[in-house]
Amino acid sequence: MADPYAAYRVMRDDFPLLHHEPTQSYIVSRYEDVERAFKDPAFTTENYDWQLEPVHGRTILQMSGREHSVRRALVAPAFRGVPLQETFQPVIERNARELIDGFRDAGRADLVAEFATRFPVNVIVDMLGLDRADYDRFHRWYTAIIGFLGNLSQDPDVAAAGLRTQQEFAAYMLPIIRERRANPGDDLLSTLCTAEIDGTAMSDEDIKAFCSLLLAAGGETTDKAISSVMHNLLRHPEQLAAVREDRSLIERAFAETLRYTPPVHMIMRQPAEDVVIGGGKVPAGATVTCLIGAAGRDDRRYADPDTFNIFRDDLKTTTAFSAAADHLAFALGRHFCVGALLAKAEVEAGVGQLLDALPDMVIEDGYTPREQGVFTRGLDALPVRFTPVG
Repeated sequence: MADPYAAYRVMRDDFPLLHHEPTQSYIVSRYEDVERAFKDPAFTTENYDWQLEPVHGRTILQMSGREHSVRRALVAPAFRGVPLQETFQPVIERNARELIDGFRDAGRADLVAEFATRFPVNVIVDMLGLDRADYDRFHRWYTAIIGFLGNLSQDPDVAAAGLRTQQEFAAYMLPIIRERRANPGDDLLSTLCTAEIDGTAMSDEDIKAFCSLLLAAGGETTDKAISSVMHNLLRHPEQLAAVREDRSLIERAFAETLRYTPPVHMIMRQPAEDVVIGGGKVPAGATVTCLIGAAGRDDRRYADPDTFNIFRDDLKTTTAFSAAADHLAFALGRHFCVGALLAKAEVEAGVGQLLDALPDMVIEDGYTPREQGVFTRGLDALPVRFTPVG
């Protein structure tokens, strides 16, 4: 829990294919094996039937073939190009500013509790055109869903909270979806309700499930990424100074953070047939746990992988937020994260505004930030002090 990277190194070097009895899964940890599990059609996402469906319903992650490609084509345009830049970028900027205004005069803040965990959830609520008074409700749902997905020990209370959330979220969203179909606006939810390709549209249940997935996947990655980017930069003052001087380097800092301290440390896949990987055989239908957190530190792929370096030349920033990425934090292949560009826009806006508002920010004296989590991983707190700026 304190430092999984030492264990990851042992797995990569000595046990590249490890059968893990408690989770009944086969763990792969080397970059080439994780990359293959994401790209090779022999590896399916049928594991999401039991992993995701209880809290989300059936999402595009469980789909394959034409069903998947059509559903992805229906939602993807809203997360890139003109819709992202012109419609949602102002929403992102406003939410970052409002949260920072809440503590910029205090001289101290916890960037996790007061900014990172709130920012992406608030953005998603606003993008969907939902009631801003429900921010806290969505944050509670978000927390319960993430708890369910990371419940590797099968704590019954955590599982029950996740299942309750599915019911509460459906009861909240389905009436609003029906209303937006009748009276669409210029928000993301209306876009999903009216999108159509070759006569195929999303059902109410499809839209509800996608919104639930967006809340969890979009919230979790950005939440942990922003605090990790800030922590990594604060621990490397010379790189922080470079980013302050040239804000285009935030993109590099984000890409390197996705390699070095990724928000999601493991993603599962399920082979449709017996496969040989990591030097051994995995039977059809077994769960394969792909250790993203280990693959990003693989010295077979990256030079000096345990060093945070936004200037490294073996990680391409130009492709880091596309399906051609050479890190694995957004997965790869046909299930590459549809919201990667949204996450990039949020991180760039959030980190940029934090640097503007808190120009002499440092980690609070005597505090050592700690990462927590196995399935997803991030800081539990990041207290900083700074000179208040009105």
